[in-house]
Formats: sequence, C-alpha cells, structure tokens
Amino acid sequence: MLIKRKSIEADANRMEGPRKRTAVAKKDTPKPPRKPKFAPVTLSEQDGVRYLHFGTEWVQGAMRLRKPDWPELEYAQQMMAWMLFNPAPQHIVQLGLGTAALTKFSYRQFPEARVTAIELNPSVLAICASMFKLPPEDERLSVVEMDAMDFVLDPLNHDSIDALQVDLYDATARGPVLDTPEFYSACAACLKDDGIMTVNLFGDHPSYAKNLKAMMFAFDDVWCLPEVHEGNVIAIAFKQAPPVDFSAWYERAAEITAATKLPAKSWVNGLKAWHSPQ
Repeated sequence: MLIKRKSIEADANRMEGPRKRTAVAKKDTPKPPRKPKFAPVTLSEQDGVRYLHFGTEWVQGAMRLRKPDWPELEYAQQMMAWMLFNPAPQHIVQLGLGTAALTKFSYRQFPEARVTAIELNPSVLAICASMFKLPPEDERLSVVEMDAMDFVLDPLNHDSIDALQVDLYDATARGPVLDTPEFYSACAACLKDDGIMTVNLFGDHPSYAKNLKAMMFAFDDVWCLPEVHEGNVIAIAFKQAPPVDFSAWYERAAEITAATKLPAKSWVNGLKAWHSPQ
C-alpha cells in the first residue's frame, strides 16, 4: 500500500481488541466484538446551504434548504455522469450516504428504479432523516446500515446494479477508506455487464494514483472528469467500456439538462479532454 490511512472508521472497524489478555481473563473467554467508532457528525449553514462534517472543516456533503433534492456540490453532480450512458437504470446503489444528495436525486429522477444506500455510521443515517430530508424507505428505496465492503462481497448483490456511486470518506477527507483492487473487483462483480461506477477521488493526493491503478485492475476502462472544488476528481469506471461517440453523448447531455438542469454538456467536454492526446 502506498498509504496507510489513519481513519477513525477504517482503523476502528478492523480492530478486534487488544492482542494481550488481562491477567484476570480466562483463556476460553471469547473477546466481545469491538463496536465501530466514528468521528462526530456536525453541521454548519451558510447562504441557505446546510453542510455535513465529521468533526472537521472538511465538507462531507451539502443541501440547499430551498432545493433539498438537488445535488448542490459540483462533484456530486458529476457523480451522475453515468446518465450519459444509461438513461433508464433499474438499480442504483450509493456507497457512503453523506447528506443523501445522490440517493434523493436518483430516487426522485428515476421513478422506475430501485435505489439502495449503504452507510456504516448510524449517526449519518439519523441526521439524513432529520436534517437532510431523506425520504422514508418504501418498495423502491432501501437505506441499509452496513459496511460497504460487506455489501459488495455479498454474492446476492452480484450482477444486479446498473449504476454504482462510491463516496467513502472519513473525517480526514483525503482519500477513500476503501481503495484496494479487491474492493474495486467486488464493485465490478456487483455491476451488470453494462454497469458503470462513479467514484469521488482527490486529484492532488497520492490516493488518486493508487485508486486509479486499483480501478484499472478491476474494470475494462476508467475515465476521469476535470478536477473541481478543492481537488475532487470523479472517475467513471466501466465493466465494459462503450465506444467513444462524442456526438451521441452531446445529444444525450442535452436531454439530461432539459430534464434535470444538470450541466451534462460539461461532462462530455471533460471526457473529450480526457480522451484528447496529452
């Protein structure tokens, strides 16, 4: 590994307790499972936008109070770039709930699709329901408290997802907490043959190259959009890469913008830059 992350969530969730037993412990006494520890969930508001933090200044998500179902942050909008290639998904999955921006938008925008959100931190689940207007579960919407790695490793989820949106950050907010070839291979296994994954990365951090390498190991092809905000880069990973057709993508982008107001033309411009000779 190029980086060993000191993630509160990642480190705590993988620890099983002290290796040495205390003097009073019996040899045959099983160690109780260690409960996950999480950074505190905190909020801020400015100019009509509510922000989610994990006890630091790093923004983990945002919601405009007057438009609660709109993905306020540009990187979140870019996470929907899979719409260029699949106009009618049947199953959309979000790993890492954040403020539920992508989950809410997908749920409202695709009324024929099932939407599943996976989140390990129960405080995030609670605050999304109370402060970020996450709708209650129904026959289309499932919000599950579990580890994202456990979800993608479950054979029951394999070959079942059209669009997989991955935004897994901890309090340090400098790189995904799940970033290995094994994780991304499991993500690819969850996708249908024409399935697409979008991932939020940090372009100015060593984790960027590590994640791209891991994704390229697991997927047929990986493309990236230009950097936005404080270094966010959205990677688009294809289980089976589509043929490059900018004319068709611009047509589809116009349809997306007309239906949703998302700036989809800029996504195609970004893909064009990615495919242009450097």
